[in-house]
Amino acid sequence: MTHRAHPKRANPTDPTRPVRLAPTDILRLGLLGIRTRRMRAALSALGISIGIATMIIVTGIPASSQKALMRELSALGTDTLRAEPQPDQKPPVLLPEAADAMAARIGPVTLTSAVANTHAVVRRSDRINPDDSSGLTVLASRPNLLEAIHAKVGSGRFLDPVTERFPTVVLGHEAGRRLGFDTLTPGQAPPQVVIGNRWFTVVGILEPAALAPDIDRAVLVGWESARANLAFDGHPTVVYVRTAEPAIEAVRAVLAQTVNPAMPGLVQVSRPSDALAAKRATENTFSALFVGLAGVALLVGGIGVANTMLISVLERRKEIGLRRALGANRAQIRNQFLTESIALSTLGGLAGTTLGAAATAAYAWSQHWPTAISPTTIAAAFTGAILIGMAAGAHPAIKASHLTPTQALAST
Repeated sequence: MTHRAHPKRANPTDPTRPVRLAPTDILRLGLLGIRTRRMRAALSALGISIGIATMIIVTGIPASSQKALMRELSALGTDTLRAEPQPDQKPPVLLPEAADAMAARIGPVTLTSAVANTHAVVRRSDRINPDDSSGLTVLASRPNLLEAIHAKVGSGRFLDPVTERFPTVVLGHEAGRRLGFDTLTPGQAPPQVVIGNRWFTVVGILEPAALAPDIDRAVLVGWESARANLAFDGHPTVVYVRTAEPAIEAVRAVLAQTVNPAMPGLVQVSRPSDALAAKRATENTFSALFVGLAGVALLVGGIGVANTMLISVLERRKEIGLRRALGANRAQIRNQFLTESIALSTLGGLAGTTLGAAATAAYAWSQHWPTAISPTTIAAAFTGAILIGMAAGAHPAIKASHLTPTQALAST
């Protein structure tokens, strides 16, 4: 009966037994090449940082430009709808008094406002012909009208929940020009106009309203003030709705039924702005551009790291051969060079993300754009640098580990 020989167990005290390196030892070995070759390590990290900075810059600057463009397109009413009675109806169609509040119940709607024609006449003074309205319309307005139509006050202030109850008005840009009031001067007595037979104080003048040209030719009176002083019946003539852009078509489909359930067919709803289609096309184009630019930048960075580590292996063959002759195994050599590659990529990634973010912010500031560098982009760039270092350093590390002591020491 034969007995199978048992494999010889390694003696822990055997001086020829390979030493198992702890992770901290591998880290020290990996950083050894960086410490002893500081200039080469600095140039290598610089190359990596330039690649990562390029990635952030070539994605951050277009993103900032896109954000500025999206802001301009949004100002053209990409999220705004307008509902009003069909014109030339006899008798005229009246929207419910709470039409704007009813529209606010639609889920994606974020804001509603309204104006109403009071059919009153505005004059510069009571000495002007009562029938001469200068082509201006007196509208009752909700306090949040400006937010709904993306308009701004040029001078003075707009109606608020307090002033809307008093005989005060805000003039549209063209209305102010026709009435002879271009601006309001702080510290001076505000001008007044006559509406019907009542004097109203002008508290504000608007800038041109690109989305609502009819507001430019209007004199805006508070809703409650119009009820009290102008015999206003409370029925809005135009309801403005702002909604989440992705749902604007769905909101438009139900808006007429919502603001006038009794006669939805007699309600006219504006179609989404053409700027919305342009905005969506721009977003898709920029998304594809970002992916392409980021991919090119990562590829350039990876080639730089791989080239640096391959040259490092060729230059340090003596060191590799000596370590192999002293008992270092393949795994230890491989881990040493892989650790060095990751360390270089980490240093380059930190410098590159800082440099890229600073350059992007500076350029966006010079162009008066909002800076668009998301934390996700920075995290992806830094993580990408480390992954590139691992991938690019893998082949040189494996190549170094397969060198025999004689090969390494003989290739000098």
